[in-house]
Amino acid sequence: MPLRGLYLITPDETDTRRLLARTAPLLTAGVALLQYRNKTADAALRRTQATALLALCRQHGVPLLINDDVALAAAIGADGAHVGEQDVALTRARQLLGPHAILGASCYDDLDRAARAAAAGASYLAFGAFHPSPTKPNTRRARPALLHEAARFGLPRVAIGGITPDNAGPIVVAGADMIAVISGVFDAPDPVAAVHDYLACFAGATRDKTQP
Repeated sequence: MPLRGLYLITPDETDTRRLLARTAPLLTAGVALLQYRNKTADAALRRTQATALLALCRQHGVPLLINDDVALAAAIGADGAHVGEQDVALTRARQLLGPHAILGASCYDDLDRAARAAAAGASYLAFGAFHPSPTKPNTRRARPALLHEAARFGLPRVAIGGITPDNAGPIVVAGADMIAVISGVFDAPDPVAAVHDYLACFAGATRDKTQP
């Protein structure tokens, strides 16, 4: 499937029933990918929540990726995983998940890392943060020009970090195929409306003519 649109990442939610209730209408609203991420949960809760989310995603035809835990993704049969620089090597992740899994790599502000990730079998390259992020306030900052420069790798480019419907347009124009968000949707007064607002940024953006 083409990787384009809104890439939704789950918040640190301890109540599995509430997590499913919050997520279900957003999948219906047009989310392209869902990533399960919960930095506060233990291994048992992560497995319970990931398994429940996978069933929900199957109902809505939305791929589910697991953040940082390739073994969990493989164990439950998720559609893929997202790995950062401190996680399992991409080559090993690809071996564990198979050739058809969606495998994302955090590249931060580093084109050299993006090159290595592309060579190791990444399905997409994630850059950011582009704006101050409430989830990772001290993370590295990326510039929109990185998205343009990363076109050379021939992979979908994901932008993350403090991106709102108000500031997403220039990032899409610069080359972002997907916008990844947590609080921009889950903390919005109307999360479904927020999804629609993000999607409108893709519909209304005219990409730089030098973009592929």
